[in-house]
Amino acid sequence: QPWRSPGEPQAPFSLPPPRWPVECEVIQETIEHIEWVPPQPEPFCPPMDPEQAMYTPGEEQGTVVYHCSPALQSSCFIRARVGGAPGPLSSPAATLEGPQDTTLLFESRFESGNLQKAIKVGPYEYVLMLRPDLYTAKHTQWFYFRVQNTRQEPLYRFTIANMAKPKSLYGQGLRPLLYSQRDAQSRGIGWRRAGTDVRYYRGSAGEPPTFRLSWTVRFPHDGDTCFFAAGYPYTYSDLRRYLRALAADPARSRLCAVQALCRSLAGNAVYLLTITGPGGAAGKRAVVASARAHPGESGGSWAMRGFLDFLLSAHADARLLRRLFVFKVVPMLNPDGVVVGNSRCSLAGRDPNRAYGMALPGSFPGVWHLRALVQRVLAEREVVLYCDFHGHSRKNNIFMYGCDAGGDGPGMRLRQRVFPLMLSKNAPNKFSFSSCKFQVQKSKEGTGRVSMWRLGVSHSYTLEVAFSGSTLGGRSSHFSVEDLKSLGRLLCDTLLDFCDPAPAKLQQCLAEADALLQRQMGREPGSGGGWSDVSPSELESSTSGSDSSVSDG
Repeated sequence: QPWRSPGEPQAPFSLPPPRWPVECEVIQETIEHIEWVPPQPEPFCPPMDPEQAMYTPGEEQGTVVYHCSPALQSSCFIRARVGGAPGPLSSPAATLEGPQDTTLLFESRFESGNLQKAIKVGPYEYVLMLRPDLYTAKHTQWFYFRVQNTRQEPLYRFTIANMAKPKSLYGQGLRPLLYSQRDAQSRGIGWRRAGTDVRYYRGSAGEPPTFRLSWTVRFPHDGDTCFFAAGYPYTYSDLRRYLRALAADPARSRLCAVQALCRSLAGNAVYLLTITGPGGAAGKRAVVASARAHPGESGGSWAMRGFLDFLLSAHADARLLRRLFVFKVVPMLNPDGVVVGNSRCSLAGRDPNRAYGMALPGSFPGVWHLRALVQRVLAEREVVLYCDFHGHSRKNNIFMYGCDAGGDGPGMRLRQRVFPLMLSKNAPNKFSFSSCKFQVQKSKEGTGRVSMWRLGVSHSYTLEVAFSGSTLGGRSSHFSVEDLKSLGRLLCDTLLDFCDPAPAKLQQCLAEADALLQRQMGREPGSGGGWSDVSPSELESSTSGSDSSVSDG
């Protein structure tokens, strides 16, 4: 698409439907959900004893009532088309025998949907199987599916029998999300946390082992259409509706140029937004942000949405940010993975956030073109910050991973910690500085964070948003969509603090970071003992790293 500078007239924003691999069946209905914020924070559920393994009947003891698997799936991606598989749709769901039949009707053949099979093992009990990421046999974590023919009175039990990760926040109080279409239409209520007796435990003893997520729930109405999801869905079409509204807004469209950075393997546009204030980009430093390399981490998109909302607002701080910086933002790096409902991979069948070191634009176009963009920007101006928005399935709160390889002087090593420390002060009930890590592990060389740092972006971070919520500031509750969007605004506040020409805040945080590192080494602050010769691995108090440490990508 032709380049347009912010301030020039915006061309009409076209919205062709998403392109799908030709193996994927796609229903014609448009699935949209209202946004809603619960009036009170939604508490974690009491964690159940994982040692109390539950007996769940197996597939052989039940009846398959839904089975959706891509037809004749090849071992690798070949081609895509709008609407997915050609020809008439199959009927993967059971046929009801009459009005007294209480069997739930399942469906997941819509954007970001993931459910492969449902087995009815009791009157109101179902064992579910997730579809692995396309062209792989693993990465089962994200789920999003519809159920119809609900009954209000009975207590249902659902058990997802093939979760991939040994540890999960579902074992620490995280609850699945439920959406009732009738409540949305009649009461304006959207996604809410639901489920009791939530358990996460080891299932099969095979190799690799699988894990089970089980919960009970009562539906709010008879005959309702409901959805379950692992996180607040944010689809590729949601992003494009947002961009279309942006283009139609005379005030905001003047501040932002939207173009295609590249096309994905399936031919979906990977969008690039350039945001700055009057006078263009001349003489300004740059900030680069990206999200949704991993499609199952939808919270990153909601935080990105808040970041964009604030940057494009009339707030005085937003105007100052636009005057100081030019922002390059890629809000959805892996649109194909988002469209098909993958957890981690693109249609290359690999983790794109391990592919930045590969010169493979044909296999990983989004990350290759983002890296090339940052190289071009660095040739003309300083990039103050790179931030890649992700989600985390095993640790509560929000935190960051930075880059401290140990070779820089103590001043630079301290500065690596200043931005996360400032963010923790701006978001004390959400952001945990003590959970931040700065070690550059060999296995993370292919990530966006390390790759941009190696290119010369001295402050390069992965922002991790827990799938669950916060345990800080007296909270013990799930993040709402509003919590996630507010993080984007707080990130903007922190950027202004970090770049404040008055040195007071920076000096205070440098001193505080130094004292924290001294304590970490068992020394009293001010005692004269140094830490600058200590390796980053020794400084890290825990070995728990990014969310892929149990998933080789």
